[in-house]
Amino acid sequence: MDTTLRDGEQTNGVSFVPHEKLMLARTLLQEVKVDRIEVASARVSDGEKEAVTMICEWARKAGLIDRVEVLGFVDGHTSLDWINDTGCRTINLLSKGSLKHCTQQLKKTPEQHLSDILQSIDYAKQLGIHVNLYLEDWSSGIKDSRDYVYFMMDGLKEAGIERFLLPDTLGIMTPDQAKEGLAMMTSRYPGQRFDFHAHNDYDLAVADSVAAVQGGATGLHTTINGLGERAGNAPLASVQAVLKDHYGISTNVDESKLNEISHLVESYSGIGVPPNKPVVGESVFTQVAGVHADGDNKDNLYCNSLLPERFGRKREYALGKNSGKANILRNLEELGLALSPEQTKAVTKRIIELGDKKELVSQEDLPYIVADVLKHGAPDDKVKLDSYLVSTSYGLKPLASIRIEINGVSYEESATGDGQYDAFVRAVRHIYRDRLQRKFPWLTNYAVSIPPGGRTDALVQTSISWTYNGKSYRTRGLDADQMEAAIKATIKMLNIIEDQFQESAKEHKIEKEQ
Repeated sequence: MDTTLRDGEQTNGVSFVPHEKLMLARTLLQEVKVDRIEVASARVSDGEKEAVTMICEWARKAGLIDRVEVLGFVDGHTSLDWINDTGCRTINLLSKGSLKHCTQQLKKTPEQHLSDILQSIDYAKQLGIHVNLYLEDWSSGIKDSRDYVYFMMDGLKEAGIERFLLPDTLGIMTPDQAKEGLAMMTSRYPGQRFDFHAHNDYDLAVADSVAAVQGGATGLHTTINGLGERAGNAPLASVQAVLKDHYGISTNVDESKLNEISHLVESYSGIGVPPNKPVVGESVFTQVAGVHADGDNKDNLYCNSLLPERFGRKREYALGKNSGKANILRNLEELGLALSPEQTKAVTKRIIELGDKKELVSQEDLPYIVADVLKHGAPDDKVKLDSYLVSTSYGLKPLASIRIEINGVSYEESATGDGQYDAFVRAVRHIYRDRLQRKFPWLTNYAVSIPPGGRTDALVQTSISWTYNGKSYRTRGLDADQMEAAIKATIKMLNIIEDQFQESAKEHKIEKEQ
C-alpha cells in the first residue's frame, strides 16, 4: 500500500492540491500498479475532501474503488460520515496500539477504547464501509505493553476487520525486533492479515520492512521517495528492489515506472531527491571512476542486479577530474565520435582540467570540447537564440520577447508566464507548436546549484531534465545570471532534439522513396 498522499503529505512543507492528488493516485494505481493507496486523513479540510471525492469518483469509474483507502479516527460517526460523503469504501481506522498512548493521550482505559472502536466498526458496517485498523505505536506496545496489544487483538479479531496495520510510529525498531514482533502476531493470530508501516528515524525503514515480511507480514506501507513525517517512511523503489533481488519476492509493481513517479512526486512536493538516493537518484547509475568504466567494458565487472534498464534508465559515465580514458570512450561511442588514442588523451586532459575548476561536464558538452581541443570547427548549432528580453513588474505577469533562429529561419514571439523562465519557455513553445506544428519537449525537473558564500557574481549552474518522444534528456547551463543559465540549458536541449528531428525526417523520406 502506498501512502504518499496521506503519510507522505505529512512531510514538512508538503501539500498536494486536489488535481495533483488525482494525478498521483491514477499514476500509482494504473502505471506503477501498487495494490492499494491511502489518499488522505478524514476531517482535515474542505480541500482534502474535494481531493478524495475526485479520486473516488475516478476510481469508481475505473473499477478501482476497493483499492482506495482513507485514514479515519475513533470519533463516533464524524470520520465515517466524512469518508462516506466522499464515496470512499475503506477506512483505515486509527486506534491506539500501546498502553501509554491509550491512557495518556486518550485518557481512557483499554476497555473504554475497545468499546469505542467496536462502535465505530458497527457504524462502518451500516454504511457498507470496509475496515482496516491501525494500532498506532504498535512497536512500543509490543515491546513495553504486550498484554495490552493482545487484549486489543483478542477483542477485535472477530469484529470483521480486514487488515490490522502495525506501525513503527516512532521508527524505533531494529530489523530483528520487526521480524520477531510480526512473528508473534502471526503465530498468535494465524487467521488475520497484518500490514507493517515503517518509519525511517534510524534509517532502518527498508530493512525493517523486509524483516517484517520475513516475520509474516502480508502487506507493506511505503511512500514515493520516502516522504513522510520527520525522517520519512520506507521508499517504495528501495523496498521493491530489495524484496525482488535479495529475497525473490514478487509484487505487482511495474519497476519501469518508478523513476517517472519519483520525478512526478518530486515536482509536486517540492522536495528534491538526493542524487545518491538508491534506484531513483540522479547519480546512482553513473560511474565516475575511470577504472569502473574500464571494468564495465571488460564484461560489466562493476554492475550488479540493479540494472538501470529495469527502471527505465541507462548507465552513464561521468566526465570530470576522475574520468579516465574508458569514461571518455564510452561517451564518445554513444555520440558516434571516433578519436585516435592521442586525441582521446588530449580530450581527457582538458576534461580533467575543467573538473579541477569544479566545472561539471555533460555528454552534451563533449562535442564542443573535442572541437576546441582538436581545433576543429565547433558543431553547428541548428537552433540559435538571436535576442531576448524578459521583464517583470509588481502586479503583472512576467513577459518574454524572443527572436530565435531555427535552421536559418528567424522567428519572433512573445508570451507571459508565471515567472520569467516560464514566459521564455512559453514563447519558444508557441514557435514550435503554432509556427512549426511540432511537439515541444516536456520539462520534468529544474534544479539550480548556487555556491555558498554570498557572492552575487558567483556562477550558477542550472540543470534541466526533459522528455521528448519517450526519451529523457538532461542539459546544463552555467552563468552568473540564473535566467541566462536556464536559457543556455534550454538552447542546448533544442539543438539535441533538432538533430533527432532531422535524422528522423531523413529516415522517413528514405522509407517513402523506397
